[in-house]
Amino acid sequence: MSISDTADIDAQQALAPGMSPTDIDNPDYFHKVVDCQWACPAHTPVPEYIRLIAAQRYSDAYMVNWQSNVFPGILGRTCDRPCEPACRRGRVEEEPVAICRLKRVAADNKDDIRGRLPTAPASNGKRIALIGAGPASLAVARDLAPLGYQLVIYDSEPRGGGMIRSQIPRFRLPETVIDEEVGYIVDIGGIETRYGQRIDSLRSVIDEGYDAIFVGTGAPRGRDIDIPGRAEAAANIHIGIDWLSNVSFEHTDRIGRRVIVLGGGNTAMDCCRTSRRLGGEDVKVIVRSGFDEMKASPWEKEDAMHEGIPILNFLVPKAFLHDNGKLTGMVFEKVAAQYDDDGRRRLVPTGEPDQTFECDDVLVAIGQENSFPWIERDIGLDFDRWDMPVVDPVTHQSTVPNIFFGGDAAFGPKNIIWAVAHGQQAAISIDHFCKGRDVADRPPPMVTIGSQKMGIHEWSYDNEISLEERRKVPLRDQVIALADIRSEVELGFDRAVGYEETQRCLNCDVQTVFAEPLCIECDACVDICPTDCITFTENGPEADLRRRLSAPATNLDQEIYVSAPLKTGRIMAKDEDVCLHCGLCAERCPTGAWDMRKYLIDMAHAAGEAGHQQ
Repeated sequence: MSISDTADIDAQQALAPGMSPTDIDNPDYFHKVVDCQWACPAHTPVPEYIRLIAAQRYSDAYMVNWQSNVFPGILGRTCDRPCEPACRRGRVEEEPVAICRLKRVAADNKDDIRGRLPTAPASNGKRIALIGAGPASLAVARDLAPLGYQLVIYDSEPRGGGMIRSQIPRFRLPETVIDEEVGYIVDIGGIETRYGQRIDSLRSVIDEGYDAIFVGTGAPRGRDIDIPGRAEAAANIHIGIDWLSNVSFEHTDRIGRRVIVLGGGNTAMDCCRTSRRLGGEDVKVIVRSGFDEMKASPWEKEDAMHEGIPILNFLVPKAFLHDNGKLTGMVFEKVAAQYDDDGRRRLVPTGEPDQTFECDDVLVAIGQENSFPWIERDIGLDFDRWDMPVVDPVTHQSTVPNIFFGGDAAFGPKNIIWAVAHGQQAAISIDHFCKGRDVADRPPPMVTIGSQKMGIHEWSYDNEISLEERRKVPLRDQVIALADIRSEVELGFDRAVGYEETQRCLNCDVQTVFAEPLCIECDACVDICPTDCITFTENGPEADLRRRLSAPATNLDQEIYVSAPLKTGRIMAKDEDVCLHCGLCAERCPTGAWDMRKYLIDMAHAAGEAGHQQ
């Protein structure tokens, strides 16, 4: 680029308008700064409940979680943890805060909280059918029962919980925890459970005259594999999710000595670990992708390998081997990943000899899909080309106005926390629909703001940055764990270790708030900032301003906090991405232009209670 070209660009940027002052009254602005809460589908106020745990207010911490994500004890053991990769702690050291396991600390140490749960008022005259007793339907019930709705939950299984109960092994999630947290919901009142009643016709439910229907049936069908030998050896080839369900309901209690698990997701990890506990001595997981491309959570893979289960990669199944119908092994083709110019991957044979592995049983865990044979195609419901119902992604309303979908039944297989979030949004829509309101009208969150200032250098929150590393969750002795399928492997943090882990939280909901009229532009805050996130400079277009900060702001997903013009015409710009919320800028400021304010953001529910129940 020539000097004249550079001059032209600089001249264009000089003429371009600068960034507008940040509207910190917009609730989404500081919500987005609380990265963990923003990343959580249910928007759980993570720093708030972590501080409560640190104060040994375990019941209060549990209720903050219960109000937000419905299943603290269950999720504290099984959540896929979308909050943790977003954790700000992971930007200053390798490991994020153990957010998920701290949720379990609250659940394990709470008092009896039943007196703090809502109860159903007199009926409002509206009847709602919930098809499926999984996390999405239970979230709908939790939010609608306190409003007086009469709810009927249908499920083919004898107990509620859906995939929480049927597909998550007891060594990861004890049944007592499921019973407790499902019980908190169905005991609210106004809820009738029709367990053991399979719905074979949606029309039959419609004919019952419900005011609204919610479908939360999950993705109940596991994908099969069609290769030579599949039919002949069928007796020892099992669909993973069906097999796990049979184990959970004690219909299956053994497996062969040599087991192959096909698939690289969390279901495959549950299958292989369950196999080890039911007699599998030689258990291996075989996937067609690379290890890093597996869909299983990193900790799920680690747990499997810790129990002596190898994971073999880049092997594509070619055939099942059998001897007169008895499964004897599998043949695989070795492949490698190749990428085109657009980064798209394809697997190509390496030309190496096929690999054969002996086995007595195979568990197929290569994915799940929806199955709606029970929904008639002439009742007005539209389906897409993948045979999924057409569902509005915000309101969860189908093309039949009083029928709503959520969880895996709406958008395909995800996880528990997504199902909870879907249920909460569907509950808002059902409430609006039954009251004749616009279902697209989403209630705003409730925002509370409070200064944390107690003195010149004192704050009502602990702003000291702990240098401690992430704590490891203690595990049960492996010999004992593998001998009993109901023996929980993870023991959880005790109170002391839980407290130490809470101290790693950077209190991202305590925001640095800047008051332009008080600023004398002394740059004291710039000098003391440990991450160089504050800059006083001339305004300009965002792309230009980002590169002129003391430390260039390269994360475009996180905004820059921009002040109104100061006395010199400069502006204050702060990179929210790397701010540690340590409060040093506010402590150093001689005029009090900086303040530390806690922004507590609660997402609205159908119950109309955006505040915490504490």
